[in-house]
Amino acid sequence: MTDVTLENLTKTYPGETIPAVNDVSMRIEGGSLTALLGPSACGKSTILKMIAGLLAPTSGDIRFAGQSILHLPPNRRDAVMVFQNHLLFPYMTVGENVGFGLKMRRLPKKEIADAVGRTLEFVQLDSMEKRKPSQLSGGQQQRVALARALVLRPKILLLDEPFSNLDANLRLEMQQLLNSLHQELKTTMLFVTHDQEEAVALSSKIALILGGTLRQYAPAVSLYQKPQNQEVAKFFGAKNFIPGECASGYFDCSLGRFALPDGAPDTGNILTIRPENFVIGADGNTENSVQATIVSKQFLGNQTRIEMRKESISFEALLPPHIAEPFEEGTTVAVHFPRRSLWVLS
Repeated sequence: MTDVTLENLTKTYPGETIPAVNDVSMRIEGGSLTALLGPSACGKSTILKMIAGLLAPTSGDIRFAGQSILHLPPNRRDAVMVFQNHLLFPYMTVGENVGFGLKMRRLPKKEIADAVGRTLEFVQLDSMEKRKPSQLSGGQQQRVALARALVLRPKILLLDEPFSNLDANLRLEMQQLLNSLHQELKTTMLFVTHDQEEAVALSSKIALILGGTLRQYAPAVSLYQKPQNQEVAKFFGAKNFIPGECASGYFDCSLGRFALPDGAPDTGNILTIRPENFVIGADGNTENSVQATIVSKQFLGNQTRIEMRKESISFEALLPPHIAEPFEEGTTVAVHFPRRSLWVLS
């Protein structure tokens, strides 16, 4: 299992003054499945291409298992990339597409045939070896592209938005397949996505990239519950940001004094709580509770959004519809801010 280290990695394209990737440093553990998450044109794919050797960094270093690989051409890095577009040879069969890389390595035909057969069985396409790409569905073509990479047994597998062109059902199917392949092979995998749910469902850690800069690199639960700043919190769906000041395990603001959880930052001027973590209708005497007026209520299907206000401060809750049903616009309710769900931002 090979770990990947990016050290002050920067890429500025010719003619540009603002870097596409700006001073990114992170260590991807060997055998992990890691997501590079962010909106379009934020630098995710550029990072992947620099790791693969398809782009040269402007500055910084890339190390596999502690050794710099910048001097190595793509075919000697043992890192294989799967692109968003399948890039299959239309005139070759499925088996020939999968075995192409091994053929370029001049392996014996019997060895290639055995490896292709095993890999196609692995991705559940062993019955389609003789078909052409045009005879396959989009999901099947993506499996062929994945098999073509896996048959080379790379130390590092790089996937650039591999499922974005698939419909929802096929995307879920391919995500499940990738997860099972990772558990089986223990290959170091790094994939690019703009889909937050996909990143959370698949990865052991997420690197959030915004504007070419690494904003936070952590397990999904930390990004949701302990964001490093307001920008990260907003990206992961946080809505509530209440100004105030920290004071020895408490946060003082115009709503009152809130007890903070153990481990919360002892400095910062913004209190945040995720919308789904409020308790409405609780005992008004409970710690961290306030009385607030329901300003609006909106049914969203599997959730109901409730906007509340106390004095000049507004905050938003998301509740299951059956819990939200009794609460009406214009009424005053007790709102509990659970201590464990609070976090402080600078």
